[in-house]
Amino acid sequence: MTLSNRQPGAVVTDRVFTVPLDHDRPEGETIEVYGREVIATANAGQKLPWLLYLEGGPGGKARRFVGAQAWLGRALKEFRVLMLDQRGTGRSTPADRQTLPLRGGPREQADYLALFRADAIVRDCEVIRRELTGGAPWTVLGQSFGGFCAVHYLSTAPEGLATVLITGGLPSLDASADDVYRAGYPRVARKVAAHYARYPQDVERAQAVATYLAERGPLTLNGGYRLSVEAFQSLGILLGVGDGSHQLHYLLENAFVRTPNGPALSDTFQEAAQSALSYAARPLYAVLHEAIYAQPGSSTNWAAERVRAEFPQLDAGKALADGAPLPLTGESIHPWMFEADPALTPLRETAELLAARTHWPRPLYAPEVLARNEVPVAAAVYHDDMYVDTAHSLQTARAIRGLRTWVTDEYEHDGVRASGPRVLDRLLALARGEI
Repeated sequence: MTLSNRQPGAVVTDRVFTVPLDHDRPEGETIEVYGREVIATANAGQKLPWLLYLEGGPGGKARRFVGAQAWLGRALKEFRVLMLDQRGTGRSTPADRQTLPLRGGPREQADYLALFRADAIVRDCEVIRRELTGGAPWTVLGQSFGGFCAVHYLSTAPEGLATVLITGGLPSLDASADDVYRAGYPRVARKVAAHYARYPQDVERAQAVATYLAERGPLTLNGGYRLSVEAFQSLGILLGVGDGSHQLHYLLENAFVRTPNGPALSDTFQEAAQSALSYAARPLYAVLHEAIYAQPGSSTNWAAERVRAEFPQLDAGKALADGAPLPLTGESIHPWMFEADPALTPLRETAELLAARTHWPRPLYAPEVLARNEVPVAAAVYHDDMYVDTAHSLQTARAIRGLRTWVTDEYEHDGVRASGPRVLDRLLALARGEI
């Protein structure tokens, strides 16, 4: 049964689609993919073109806006919007520590999750498009990893696309996971330096937390997360979004409380740190994060962990000994996370198998197809984006025929959400040749 609800300025309808688990075996097992259809209240009942929104990730369900918030208000002026919970996320058939044991052991779980990358997501989209539009192409808006999916879409099924809009998500067409992290660590260092310049008091606060953890050993937080110095450093992931520096500052200002046994990390800090670090709500982000860069014949082999060793300036012990600002890290996944996070611990062997996997069925992108692209494409490239390398994005932009870029330092990686209608409005104008 299809259910619709009214929200401020919008009518929201639940949609559930059945798709093959493995599109190469369409007669086999199926899974469900959930989408939230949204149309402006004033346009209810009208036949409007479709816009498909692909969220970031991997493993990110579509945003749960209330009514016509953020960019959605601009989209609803002319589109009927489908906000997709990509396979394994949100209300789609779930894939997490609770459900994956239904598949069997780690080997069976890894084989299952190997079917949850951009190639499968795009093939899901094509099944859904034919059901919803009667075969008419639709506009796709891809944020971050959603942009990676959009570039795969352009590579493999451009006939399904009327227009493509990408925000913070132009991937390298040929970089390995090692290349991605080798370019990434220096970007994170720049964001950390900028944070300490904005909030110089946080230099001492971060040093104090790291010293506390170094002297006492990893602390099991109230929610079960095992906080080590290395885990604390990974809070630098907050610095890639518009208000992330301020979030980190407010987290650190409540770090300690006086107790009968001396200073201790406060419950307030522990709760905030657990919330920021745990992948309980999006485990596929951790399990598949490096796999989104894997190409046939090669493994990622914990690229972020290996490449980190090339940057001795990330050594927290040396920084504390020298009295230097504590280095932080950003968007990277490491083996220790599958021991620290209770939501990931049961998936440790599965993650190891995916890190070692070399049997990926097809290349993620087709440069020869992109070079003769005819679909209007516009992309917002955020200058010095912490999560997606700007140089990689611009190289890809040059490889996609007709793609128009808007390079800006007004926003961080979450610009499409933080800007209200502005980013989407500009991308639509670029794609349509209005500016």
